[in-house]
Amino acid sequence: MSAASGKCLCGAVSFTAEAVKTRHHACHCGMCRRWAGGALLATAVEGVRFQGEENLATYRSSDWAERGFCKRCGTNLFYHLIPAGQYMMCVGSFDDPTAFKLASEIFVDHRPEGYGFTGDLPQYTEAEFMAKYVTGGDGKTK
Repeated sequence: MSAASGKCLCGAVSFTAEAVKTRHHACHCGMCRRWAGGALLATAVEGVRFQGEENLATYRSSDWAERGFCKRCGTNLFYHLIPAGQYMMCVGSFDDPTAFKLASEIFVDHRPEGYGFTGDLPQYTEAEFMAKYVTGGDGKTK
């Protein structure tokens, strides 16, 4: 998908994302579950422009990443890999989420017993994901 727009629940923060990947992922790590109230459903974008930035807040959740949300309504908007400059936008914040398809689950060894996704999806444990996609623990994707 070339570009897509989205916003928070109250509309105070909106965005236009470029080169949006339509295949998204479900992260079950402890931080994502605590932040999202369940698995974080997010997709990579090549770039993003925000409107209403005065209402955008970030929280530095690790040495290599921050999470962005609306100050007014609390809507989670993105996970940002700082060294790589890569944004993972929350799928539910897009105006039209119908193009998105779940591609994989990551950190499945942290997934609670109380829920699961259907379908035959690739599933990666924390160790498998880190070995396959992350180099040196600095948040840069291969």
